[in-house]
Amino acid sequence: MFTEINERLVEIRGDLRKKEKYELQLADYYKEAELLDERLSELRIQFKAEKVDVEKLEGFSLTNLFATLSGSKHDKLSKEKQDLLAAQHKLEEAAKSKMEIEEAIQKLKQKLFHLKNTEYEYQQLLLQKETLIKASSLSYANDVFELSEKEGNLKAYIAELEEAKIAGERVKHSLKQAITSLENAENWGALDMFGGGTISGFVKHQHIDQAEKDLHEAQTRMRQFQKELLDVKEAVQVEVNISEMLKFADFFFDGFITDYMVQGKITESLKQTREHYEKVNQILIKLSNQIDQKESELKNIQLEKNEMIISL
Repeated sequence: MFTEINERLVEIRGDLRKKEKYELQLADYYKEAELLDERLSELRIQFKAEKVDVEKLEGFSLTNLFATLSGSKHDKLSKEKQDLLAAQHKLEEAAKSKMEIEEAIQKLKQKLFHLKNTEYEYQQLLLQKETLIKASSLSYANDVFELSEKEGNLKAYIAELEEAKIAGERVKHSLKQAITSLENAENWGALDMFGGGTISGFVKHQHIDQAEKDLHEAQTRMRQFQKELLDVKEAVQVEVNISEMLKFADFFFDGFITDYMVQGKITESLKQTREHYEKVNQILIKLSNQIDQKESELKNIQLEKNEMIISL
């Protein structure tokens, strides 16, 4: 009975920490979803306005007539259509992010449902523990139980650190892929600007499309990484600017107007992506150091507990 309660205490402390973490993550997701709803409303208004501008130039109107007579209709229509596509693109990206957040919220709710009785079970274990200690003639029984609690807390915390590290490694991988795609786009873009022809332009835009996919995946994984860091960032001493980390690629999603601007956006996006890659890498180093430190503490506690049990 003594050993069983000890083992279950270790497990239940892990479940309690998970429950706390999931509740923290859920609250943060709700906050993020609320901000994203506001952004979606703004983007829908912007999209409708851009659509009206295109329709004005395409239809018969006084503005259309003046633009045609001045010879600027084609340029204006081309610019308005590009603005419309850019607005549509940003709207689609935001809608995709909202859907991902809603899916994450549902998954967290399911996880919390499975842990709904955890606190009750923990209180029952504490009562059993108290009863056993009072009935026991073993002088160190309470000390062993306390060490088991510390062991459970440390194991759960190490698990959280490792989960955060895995999430960070996924971000790092996506950013690395984005860097490769952007480097390829930059190289083909330079060739295209110096008269590379249709093929270089086609290949450049292929790499741009791939870079967009990579950057969206990086943003999605950054969101998951940020949630994993919520309850460990103070101990790891990292400041995670979620707005910066989640919005750094928005510049790249704004759409392209001329070849010169395409090249400029590629270069700037590549610079920002490399910077975020390094930031994530630095956080991962701190996480690894923290894991090593906590595993050393856990080893000492387990050793102390085992020696105490042997002496009982």
